[in-house]
Amino acid sequence: MRWINTRPSRGAQFALTMLPFVLLALAYAFGSAARLAENANDKLLPSLAGFADAINRLAFVADPRTGEFLLWSDTGASLVRLLAGLGISTAIALALGMLIGMLPYLRALLSPFVAVISMVPPLALLPILFIVMGLGETSKIALMVIGVAPTMIRDLALKALELPREQIVKAETLGGSSWQIGLRVVLPQILPRLITCLRLQLGPAWLFLIAAEAISSDSGLGYRIFLVRRYLSMDIIFPYVVWITLLAVVMNALLDRLRIAVFPWSELEKQA
Repeated sequence: MRWINTRPSRGAQFALTMLPFVLLALAYAFGSAARLAENANDKLLPSLAGFADAINRLAFVADPRTGEFLLWSDTGASLVRLLAGLGISTAIALALGMLIGMLPYLRALLSPFVAVISMVPPLALLPILFIVMGLGETSKIALMVIGVAPTMIRDLALKALELPREQIVKAETLGGSSWQIGLRVVLPQILPRLITCLRLQLGPAWLFLIAAEAISSDSGLGYRIFLVRRYLSMDIIFPYVVWITLLAVVMNALLDRLRIAVFPWSELEKQA
């Protein structure tokens, strides 16, 4: 028997999936209990009861100063910025990625430039963006676009280049113009990859958003985390980190479901 040919059953797969999370939770619970036994006021590893109290206070009790439920107002502010940045990045990546992959002259003009831009550390540009664009929403969204769009453009351009040349030749034989070939041959085949690109860029997009909110913002999940860090409020920081992770996981799953629903053949190609 070779391990490479063995596959777990559904029950075993679910158990193996949950095992690392259970072990992590148990390790935290034992570590927290040990620290709290030595010092009941320890803030580094709060108890689960402390987490529950902090979540209740942030999500279900209105802030006496603003009257808002902080967790939900922070989530709304961050999601608006995130969706704006990802939406702009997706539109730019789709247009430029398809054109660079299709048109040799445009590929010679823009492909090296996009490659160089994709190597620039986006966080190093954050001070420049704040100076040029101010401390408002524009600079935060621009940081996400600069950090995410170039990678997506390169990925989509490579996908367009990988399409069999025979398809382009057949379309030309049938009288298709460059515009028609782009819309009817190239576009349908790179759209599934666009959704996959978007899924892969969720992590970096959240990273750039949290960094921008931490430096200059008055709302948002990143803003709240860096606001309470001065008080060592781990009972707030940990739930916020878990909440951000959960949001990213849900977005990733929804995008994958969208890909399968709209482009079912992409799942067959993936399995093949």
